[in-house]
Amino acid sequence: MANETKSILLASLSVIFWSTVATAFKIALMYVNPYQLLVLASTTASIVLLIALLLTGKLLLLNTLKFSFFLKSLLIGFLNPFLYYLVLFKAYSLLPAQEALSLNYTWAIVLTILTSIFQKKKVNFISYISLFISFIGVLIILSKGSIVSLKPSNHYGAFLAMASSVIWGVSWLLNIMSEKDDEMRLFLNFTFGAFYGWIYLFINGYVQIPNFYGLLPVIYVGIFEMGVTFILWNKALKMAANPAKVNNLIYLSPVISLAFISLVLKENISIFTLLGIFLIIAGILLQNFTSFLFKTRRT
Repeated sequence: MANETKSILLASLSVIFWSTVATAFKIALMYVNPYQLLVLASTTASIVLLIALLLTGKLLLLNTLKFSFFLKSLLIGFLNPFLYYLVLFKAYSLLPAQEALSLNYTWAIVLTILTSIFQKKKVNFISYISLFISFIGVLIILSKGSIVSLKPSNHYGAFLAMASSVIWGVSWLLNIMSEKDDEMRLFLNFTFGAFYGWIYLFINGYVQIPNFYGLLPVIYVGIFEMGVTFILWNKALKMAANPAKVNNLIYLSPVISLAFISLVLKENISIFTLLGIFLIIAGILLQNFTSFLFKTRRT
């Protein structure tokens, strides 16, 4: 099988896994609180990534890492997974899954803004238009169609869902500055994130292991939101002749997620959610297409 075909298959599998996790979040939160979900899922992800390092012989790379890299991982691990999922899971506990999913997807808008500020990348006119289109999509979801009055299902939950995208954007920028192996970087981030989470739980008295039925969705989140899927996605990108082509598959995820939310959670998907997420994705795709054209002209 050609590398390009393998790349598409791995990327498609990743998209399917990520499309199920919004539903898994809501199911897990029926049994545990957001803080327990964060800690147990992060710990699961750390174990999965440790096994991946052992199987590939990459665990020996730990001996080659500088102290400064561990310090950086301490910071990134605090931002993501600890703070990011702490905020995101709380948002999911307060909002319908379709709302939390859609608002969290503003990470792509935030990322464009952050890269323009911190990486000094110029934002052209079309990029501003694409951001505006995506922003209108956010407003439609928040206002349920009446843009003059914001009326999310829960104002605090909506704020948290969008705040999580900012946290993710900042952690992503810090991560791309690292040239270390992806699996090693993820392992350290999730290990430190889980460490912060356990401290948080002990301080706040939330330590409680759920029963078997509660543990299953929690472990599922740890494996398929945080652990294995990142490995598959990174392999897909490395195999791809055109990584941009693979990256665009990720925009299928929220659409497939809404199907799972409707079928499994039995949420009635609002027409405003569909319209809003369509505009968010349209703005992101326009931004990506513009960036591609700009790079093509320069070369």
